[in-house]
Amino acid sequence: MTDTRQIILAAGLAFAGAVPISIASTSHAIASPTGEEQLNRDSDQALQRLYESHPSVESLSRNARAVLIFPNVVKAGFVFGGAYGEGELKQGSKIDGYYNSVTASWGFQAGVQSYGYAVFLMTKRAVSYLHRTQGWEIGVGPTVVIVDEGVAKNLSTSTMKDDAYAFIFDQKGLMAGVSIEGTKISHINPR
Repeated sequence: MTDTRQIILAAGLAFAGAVPISIASTSHAIASPTGEEQLNRDSDQALQRLYESHPSVESLSRNARAVLIFPNVVKAGFVFGGAYGEGELKQGSKIDGYYNSVTASWGFQAGVQSYGYAVFLMTKRAVSYLHRTQGWEIGVGPTVVIVDEGVAKNLSTSTMKDDAYAFIFDQKGLMAGVSIEGTKISHINPR
């Protein structure tokens, strides 16, 4: 999906008010005219940037059962906000499905920003839950720990006890902070 289309979609979500997240839970086609090949490239490049900026994440990825990567999520808001992005689930080098990420929010907020995030699924339970439910809402289901730079430096195979670890990266724009809590991740069909 082009940046312009993502901004328009996020702005539409922002000004639509409290958008029911269940709307996003139905299967949709990937909206990008370049489709899954471009999303594959963007996801690979985003993971590489994440690994370069946080070397400990690459070692974490070797222990992950799968990685859910959203290379570009656009968020817009003025009191009511919305965010949208598309990504893929990778198990090793194999792509195991495509997903979208939708968030609706309200409160003190104004602006537009973009960011990427990756969720490293560490257990069979987490991967099974994602497949069985065709997605999930962050904060419901498997335990997801949102990792900041300080925590990332101290992660090791002996300290990783949770189902999934999420890393937010490449923040750009005029909006303070990013949260993926309450984000609805749904399976989508490629064109």
